[in-house]
Amino acid sequence: MASFRQLWHWLQTATEDADADAGAAVVEEVVVLPPRPTHPYYPEDVSIPGYAPNELPVPVLMAALGGMLGFALLGSSIVALRVNPALTRSNLAVFCWFMLCGCLHCFFEGYFVLNHATVASSQSLPAQLWKEYALSDSRYLTSDFFMLSVESITVLLWGPLCFLCALTTALPRSPLRHPLRIVACMAHLYGVALYYATSLCELHYAGRSHSRPEPLYFWGYYVGFNLPWVVVPLLILADSFATVKRALRALDRVDGALDGFWSREGRPTTGGDEEEPKKTR
Repeated sequence: MASFRQLWHWLQTATEDADADAGAAVVEEVVVLPPRPTHPYYPEDVSIPGYAPNELPVPVLMAALGGMLGFALLGSSIVALRVNPALTRSNLAVFCWFMLCGCLHCFFEGYFVLNHATVASSQSLPAQLWKEYALSDSRYLTSDFFMLSVESITVLLWGPLCFLCALTTALPRSPLRHPLRIVACMAHLYGVALYYATSLCELHYAGRSHSRPEPLYFWGYYVGFNLPWVVVPLLILADSFATVKRALRALDRVDGALDGFWSREGRPTTGGDEEEPKKTR
């Protein structure tokens, strides 16, 4: 009888220990579960302190941005045509492009540089636009050092340069228009290359994506919104290269013609001490 009681006590103790171990395992499993993300951005574990969802719907945000840019381009185009009534359609298109770039660089991107630490929690129009775009690149909400560096350079250098390109395009036959265009276009191409390269290299080597997986955000926002800064600069570069090439060829022809003329006629003396011809009676 005593042995039966001991056996029963041992079974009870073993059962209680097993239940305790199972409960501990469940508790441990619950503890290690990752917390639910408090924002819609990728990667899901990225920290975005103070994030507040946008209050305005996307169509309203896009309409507001498009309206402001359209008003700026329309007004500046009217001024450009008054300054230079002979401005061609192609040059007017180039003028509008550089005005668009200048406005975006100096004002929209300038807002990000000045307010990068509070964009996630702000409900101002530029902040909500940045939060919508950040669905394709969350680095804009984490004060990423690369983004701050490249955007600061864009605001301080390339924005004013784009306004200068627009000015020299509007002025009649400014000799600086093509050199400035070449510099601005190369800056845009280099900036886009760095922007894509840093993100795609991180995705390839670290498996870390900053864009949501939906096609709208990757192909529409990340690729589509930046692609014009590849296509348009290439077109402007091709035109500027062709113009510079024609100008240099024309200059070479003029130099050749002048060399031929002076070889036949003799170059004039430049000393100013020409000998007076002798007078005859």
